[in-house]
Amino acid sequence: MIQISDALLSLTLLSVLLSLASNRLMALVKIMAFQGIVVSLIPLFLEHNDGMAIGSILFLQVMLLIKGFLIPGFIFMAVQKIKIKREVEPIIGYHASVFAGLIFILISAYIADRLHIALPDEHVLLMITAITTLTSGLFLLMTRRKAITQVIGYLMMENGIYLIGTALAKQTHTQFVVEFGVLLDILVGIMIMGIILHNINSAFDDVDTALLGQLKD
Repeated sequence: MIQISDALLSLTLLSVLLSLASNRLMALVKIMAFQGIVVSLIPLFLEHNDGMAIGSILFLQVMLLIKGFLIPGFIFMAVQKIKIKREVEPIIGYHASVFAGLIFILISAYIADRLHIALPDEHVLLMITAITTLTSGLFLLMTRRKAITQVIGYLMMENGIYLIGTALAKQTHTQFVVEFGVLLDILVGIMIMGIILHNINSAFDDVDTALLGQLKD
């Protein structure tokens, strides 16, 4: 089980680096769908979650559906409606972004080592992955101009928060209840985002959030 969880965590880190390196919006959506599926499966293969209750497994299936299919599906439809298919002028370039992602991994390892929290051995890589995903999502949110990419950064942050909760949660069932409520809020936010993106694209023929500064009363 530990080897499978380590493989899933490694795939999560790989998806983070790929998202930082990609400029195609469709590719970003697919990467986030993949990351959502992998992140949702991680709790199933952690040693301390062996023999999970049926209710917890049901929550995992629902979160897998929302993270891996429902939310990426809404973003996919939003991308299809806009004319822009790639992030052309990021605030920080793609090579520098990947390098920043590698730095985040090193910093996350240092933070996980310095945290005075009694974590099981299998949770060390989990905490490193969680912190890296969270900080990389924030980085993506702050260094990209397109609204779609910023929303993807926000979703990546949510995945990082979910992994942190997985590492620290004492009661898995309680963690899933809280996460399910958060996911419902995000799902509503994604639906509203689709409407806003459509209006921005209709008004400006672009979804660059810098254009919002041109709005006047």
